[in-house]
Amino acid sequence: MFRFKQFNVDQTGCAMKINTDGALLGALAKAYQPKTILDIGTGTGVIALMLAQRFSDAQIDAVEIDELAAETAQRNFNNSPFADRLSLYTDDFEAFLEDHPQKKYDLIVSNPPFYINSLESPGEKKSLAKHADADFFDRLIKSAGGHLSDDGAFWLILPLQTAELVKVIGASIGLKLQKQIRIFSYPDSEAHRKILVLSFAEIKEKDDQFIIYDAPKVYSQQYQLLLTPFFTIFE
Repeated sequence: MFRFKQFNVDQTGCAMKINTDGALLGALAKAYQPKTILDIGTGTGVIALMLAQRFSDAQIDAVEIDELAAETAQRNFNNSPFADRLSLYTDDFEAFLEDHPQKKYDLIVSNPPFYINSLESPGEKKSLAKHADADFFDRLIKSAGGHLSDDGAFWLILPLQTAELVKVIGASIGLKLQKQIRIFSYPDSEAHRKILVLSFAEIKEKDDQFIIYDAPKVYSQQYQLLLTPFFTIFE
């Protein structure tokens, strides 16, 4: 059980546990007064729960293909103060979006499988959670793009090489890069992730950076300020 300030997250049955990538996406992703939000590949449900805490007027759909993970996410939703605004769908994201052609979202988020054409990790469930191929991202971006509102934003956290592929796919369907946030472990390290923000809206591109640690086991002020509303270790 991972205890947050306003909710708890049981991780039973989830191959991918709560991690820094998900926490950053849940705390950073935003759109202008979002009323409808979609979390693709919700896992434990932590990103959807963080967004529910941040956007009190939003209705949030969460999609998870793994049945055990979906059951866990549903329990986490039911036990949260935001249960009436969270809906869980146990389905493939393409099938879910095809079954709901009328749905449009102001904010779509995904912390997707990200290792492309690499050796699969041990265990089928963890492999499904961590690995994908280029075709997966083509389907993800195009499916999500078809359900993004005119001014909506699509946020993803990705390794650097995968982020470059996603930019190209997004551009092919008219999605523009609004922002990219380079994620660093330390001030003097190389970036290891990028958060991309894609939209059909015409907005000047921004390039930001985010540093997690000042030193080993010493969180940066930037990280502490961002996660203080959520993590009990920060006052």
